Amino acid sequence: METIIVQPPDPSRPGGDGPAGNGLLRMGPGDVADFGRGVPGDKEVSIVLPDPGISRRAGRLEAAEDYWRLSNFSRGTAYAVENLEGAGEYISVAPGRLGAPVPFEFSRVVLPALSGTVAFKVFAPQHAYLDGRSSPGAGDSTVHPYALDATAKYFLVLVALCEPRLRDPSDGALPSAGDVAERLRPLESCRDLTRSAVNYHIDYLAFAKLRLDVGDRSGADGSARTGAKRARLVSLALRFGLVREEHLALLPSRRRPVLQTSGA
Repeated sequence: METIIVQPPDPSRPGGDGPAGNGLLRMGPGDVADFGRGVPGDKEVSIVLPDPGISRRAGRLEAAEDYWRLSNFSRGTAYAVENLEGAGEYISVAPGRLGAPVPFEFSRVVLPALSGTVAFKVFAPQHAYLDGRSSPGAGDSTVHPYALDATAKYFLVLVALCEPRLRDPSDGALPSAGDVAERLRPLESCRDLTRSAVNYHIDYLAFAKLRLDVGDRSGADGSARTGAKRARLVSLALRFGLVREEHLALLPSRRRPVLQTSGA
């Protein structure tokens, strides 16, 4: 099982394929991958950053058990690792720093370049979270087999998908990606949420977090496959209590304001 998934920059497809797309580098505990400009025929650089301002071997990623480390081979330039789920949160990896641990589940590694900056994304889907129902002081803590972060945007997407079934178990309808985007947009953290971004989070949940088998990821019938992913996600989340009624409090209120009428 992979510890991290690396999404290299793809100039031909802005935004990339998301965590379920092709061309991703999947790394398990102990795996290492160098990144940099590389040279033709150089197989040692796994993550190619084609900018003349980037060193041929700029740094290295190392996958640990449920997180990853970054080494900066530059002698004079720091690299930034941004938390894609945070409000501008980042860490700076100093020149020459080896094995700096990265605590974020969604990261963007940013390097200065002649073109401005060059970046690639790193996902750490196996980040472990304690089961909130574990009893303290009763031996080793239980680690939930599905490592979901209830503060992450992907979890909001999952709750919104499950909402109709939680409110009415007989309701067989599933929200579309557009429905989910509209449902979450009143939240401050989701003001810019788009249908494409919702599908991105659905892919991440299906393939990285909950490890669903929904068939070929690259076939032609995209709409049917997306529907199958949503249905399987909701089924598994409700079956194992990953999303419960109390999680509905994370969603925007559905109450409409009461109109005030002036007295006669």
